[in-house]
Amino acid sequence: MARAAIGQRDGVALTVATDDDEIADHARAMGCDAVMTDSAIATGSGRALAAALAQATPPRFVVNLQGDSPFQPQGALGAVIAALEAGAQVATPVIALDWAALDALRDHKTRSPFSGTCCARALDGRALWFSKNVIPAIRGEDALRASQPISPVWRHVGLYGYALAALRAFEASPPTALENLEGLEQLRLLELGIPVMTVAVDPPLFDSSGIDTEADISRVEALIARHGDPTPP
Repeated sequence: MARAAIGQRDGVALTVATDDDEIADHARAMGCDAVMTDSAIATGSGRALAAALAQATPPRFVVNLQGDSPFQPQGALGAVIAALEAGAQVATPVIALDWAALDALRDHKTRSPFSGTCCARALDGRALWFSKNVIPAIRGEDALRASQPISPVWRHVGLYGYALAALRAFEASPPTALENLEGLEQLRLLELGIPVMTVAVDPPLFDSSGIDTEADISRVEALIARHGDPTPP
């Protein structure tokens, strides 16, 4: 399931794109529009494109919130839209990890190695790579920990903003080899030569690192029970 916020100059349409009747019925019961999409669509981004093209007027931008990343940092959506307005073809948020957060991510990956995605980025914010491994490797880590409070690791947040043409190009291409190996659809964009601009945002109230496994579901349910739902109304 992908939830796609479809932005236009004269307003924003919010719709749930899914191939599951139960999800669509629940969305409509909550007062949200839902679009049934082909179950053969392999990615959330492809499902978001289908939802966008189902609109009466094609949008300039499509913002795709993946169903496995429901807890977003405040300001992430606005930062992504601002990057698109400034000319980015694709924009996505990243969070700079302090050392405690990096230690927690590494510990989490001992149990769920494919949960949580890291990003290597250039000084201007362009994404150089995304990986389910923790990147970059850190030489002289002890000295670096002693010299600065923030690690060099950026964690990716599962929210994507696209210019419509870039999203069309993504969906027109078959999955690429490295995309398949990592299981990360955004790598298709990089392999196609479509630049991805990352925007730095503050961490959310609590961090689920994505919901990819049964263990992740249990962890997030426990966090909600302890802290309440952090999703802004």
